[in-house]
Amino acid sequence: MQTLLQLQCDILVVGGGMGGTAAALRSCALGRRVVMTEPTRWLGGQATSQGVSALDEHQYIEHFGGTEAYNEFRRRIRAYYRRHYQLVQDHERLNPGNGWVSKLCFEPGVGVQVLQEMLTPALADGLLTVFYGTEPAAVERRGSRIQAVIVRNLETGEQTRIEAAVVIDASELGDLLRLAGVPYRSGMESFAETREPSAPAEGNPEAVQSFAYPFAIEYCPGENHVITRPDGYEKFRDTQPYSFEGYRMFAKGGPSGLPFWTYRRLIDASLFAGGKFPHDIAMINWPANDYHGGNIIDAPPELLAARLDEAKRLALGFLYWLQTEAPRDDGGHGYPELKLRPEIMGTVDGLAQHPYIRESRRIKACHTIREQEIVAAYNPGSRAQLHHDSVGIGLYIYVDVHRCCNTDLRPGGGQAIRPFQIPLGALLSPEVDNLVAGAKNIGTTHITNGACRLHPVEWNTGESAGALAAFALDQGVSPGRVYRDRRLLRRYQGELVRHGVPLYWFEDVPNRHPAFAAVQTLAVQGVIAGEPTNLLFNPERPMDPETAQAWGRRAGVAVAAGSSLTRAEYAVRLAQAMAERVAAV
Repeated sequence: MQTLLQLQCDILVVGGGMGGTAAALRSCALGRRVVMTEPTRWLGGQATSQGVSALDEHQYIEHFGGTEAYNEFRRRIRAYYRRHYQLVQDHERLNPGNGWVSKLCFEPGVGVQVLQEMLTPALADGLLTVFYGTEPAAVERRGSRIQAVIVRNLETGEQTRIEAAVVIDASELGDLLRLAGVPYRSGMESFAETREPSAPAEGNPEAVQSFAYPFAIEYCPGENHVITRPDGYEKFRDTQPYSFEGYRMFAKGGPSGLPFWTYRRLIDASLFAGGKFPHDIAMINWPANDYHGGNIIDAPPELLAARLDEAKRLALGFLYWLQTEAPRDDGGHGYPELKLRPEIMGTVDGLAQHPYIRESRRIKACHTIREQEIVAAYNPGSRAQLHHDSVGIGLYIYVDVHRCCNTDLRPGGGQAIRPFQIPLGALLSPEVDNLVAGAKNIGTTHITNGACRLHPVEWNTGESAGALAAFALDQGVSPGRVYRDRRLLRRYQGELVRHGVPLYWFEDVPNRHPAFAAVQTLAVQGVIAGEPTNLLFNPERPMDPETAQAWGRRAGVAVAAGSSLTRAEYAVRLAQAMAERVAAV
């Protein structure tokens, strides 16, 4: 029998994507020893190794709606470009690519460097160990606890047995759920299972959202960079089909009135001086390179390899179509001047290191987020259904369900969403005490996954998972105990808001506002409530006696409002009085 290397740590994070990196960052900041594994050479997942570095966010993100650590990630991206390049023009909300789908578009490699900077203190202090090119191979589980995870180096085959008090599954496909025998779902659930109005009559675990291999191209006028035609090109072209979906390459038009080229452009050359970027660079993540030819969750190794290979040829086929057959704005066909830029993705073939995953295995959680909880049609106020165990917030334009494998159905897709909360119950299995879901594998349905898989939501999920693991260890309890014990839950939520994790939607009290922690604490505990018509708290408005009395009654603490206090100042005093009362007990 092969002798395994042995490691021990406080927290094991499997998967170094957006959720996993955020989990490790928070756990280490709280003083815990963390081991993190990542199958690629880059941390950051969908923002880096999966190529989607035009962040999918929401309309409030520049001032509210992300954790403070996520906001710091965004600030550092902008600072990197200011530090390394001469800008023709600069402003606070610099968008290096000026892509119209996102307020922040950048090169994936820049995201990797920024994440490394953010993790440097933990690495230097020996709190964090990262195993690259590594995936989980087996799980040792005894009853309701995971004892150890055996991981394998993908290049050498070397295996390491890692014991951890808490395990966070932040893998892209929820790999530990299968290996640990934790109940999970995949694909579409039936109406009978979820009672969601848009759910189909029959479920289909193989009906999983398409994945994609994004790639980056540079527009080089007057040059010819046509690639070799990939195998199967004609089939892909005709059946996918390859199309601009009503858009034009550089001319305005289409459903949004904007060009295809600037959709996910990563570098707008007009912003940069000094010849560093002579031409624009765009990332291509479009329905034409979405692979829906088969599900890769639980696929046998041979079938998995075949489908990944086909997905890569599909993506390269779209590039070939763009270069040779796409209708030109000026007449004719094909843009041979589009140059594939492999170094942008850090690969030889020019495609992302890992497929961009939209849908994972989903844990059968203590609480499953359903359509009725987040969709605007079922939530007439300004916010989605409230959760007393909120550990974060999220939002997107709509329920984003791409074409799925093995079906023409896209249930629930396109519906407007209310600003929602992430309940702690969605991160936990009722069957395993020391496992926390920390990425797209939380307790969502096929429908609600379409709102919870985006960059800032996955980051928030992972960061809250990392904070939960550290908090549970500090208290000497399991993560599940924190969920079940209201007193522990409130203390854990207090830790989250102190570290800049929002739990409730008040867009005018941002993370760095002096009253942020107080307002968030009072809101998640039901002491204060937002207006049904907006997301405002109105922190500078004078505090009126009637409202102060109502808040105090719900808080169980009497605090005099005073004649000159603002709502924010009163919230701080009330939260402090509540904390003192709890401490006295």
